[in-house]
Amino acid sequence: MFTNKTILITGGTGSFGKKFIKTVLAQYPDVKKIIVYSRDEFKQFIMSNMPEYQPHINKLRFFIGDVRDKERLRLAMEGVDYVIHAAALKQVPACEYNPFEAIKTNIMGAQNVIDICLEHNVEKVVALSTDKASSPINLYGATKLCSDKLFIAANGYSGKKQTKFSVVRYGNVAGSRGSVIPFFQRLVKEGQTSLPITDPNMTRFWLKLENAVWLVMKAFEIMQGGELYVKKIPSMRIMELAKAIAPKLDTHIIGIRPGEKVHEQMISTEDARHTLEFDDYYIIQPDLLWWKNSVKDLGGKAVPHDFSYNSGTNTQWLSVEDMQKLIENLDEE
Repeated sequence: MFTNKTILITGGTGSFGKKFIKTVLAQYPDVKKIIVYSRDEFKQFIMSNMPEYQPHINKLRFFIGDVRDKERLRLAMEGVDYVIHAAALKQVPACEYNPFEAIKTNIMGAQNVIDICLEHNVEKVVALSTDKASSPINLYGATKLCSDKLFIAANGYSGKKQTKFSVVRYGNVAGSRGSVIPFFQRLVKEGQTSLPITDPNMTRFWLKLENAVWLVMKAFEIMQGGELYVKKIPSMRIMELAKAIAPKLDTHIIGIRPGEKVHEQMISTEDARHTLEFDDYYIIQPDLLWWKNSVKDLGGKAVPHDFSYNSGTNTQWLSVEDMQKLIENLDEE
């Protein structure tokens, strides 16, 4: 799939980008080139000097740039075959208090990526989304929903160009920057005697980075353009998570933060009539005329009309022991 291909990853110094690059280099040693496009030169410096990348350093290119900068994107995407759009402002409180900054990166930046991909006739584009984009109540989720819509709609005006756009949506990544897991671990290390809990009923979807990478690679493999892929992943209650990380510590309730939900959702009831279920994932088909007027045999089975994929009503759950094993594996990576 990636043989002799050039791949560009926006926000490539993030957790997903690093894991994706390691996976591609291991599975496709004949990949032509991988371009890491991001705006933090220090993270690029650190990444470029990591021992695991040194045997393949001739295949990596580090390109400083912001998705807000269309001219820089235009230069970076010359000769690119595949694009993964992972760059975003992701912290919910930061987006709430800096709303237009989130709009400029998450929406206007997304449109810049789309425009330049079309201009350069990129073959396939996968944009990363979040559970917060389904029925959003915060600005981060709203901007990512808008981004999802932009990428899906882009298939309708690609014209004779070959470019296909799809979206991959998933929940919290265990161990990623900004995750509650390293936050709780830091508090334990600092000697805190109690962990802060926003709401004792809170649940979240949790997945390992390799699951997110797997779904993106699956999307590249089978995408026709316009699909939104959702990985099937387990949920966990926040109180169980606290017990998994620090079984001997007390907890105290601090209240839900602005823009936060008790339960997250990746597929809404309104999306159910367009959703197909597969063994390991769902596909939400676009509710657009260009999709309906073409033959799209994706397989899968239709979900019930009242279906929703919610972390509080999920059928898969992580136990305390499951999470402890997951965290142990993270420490070993």
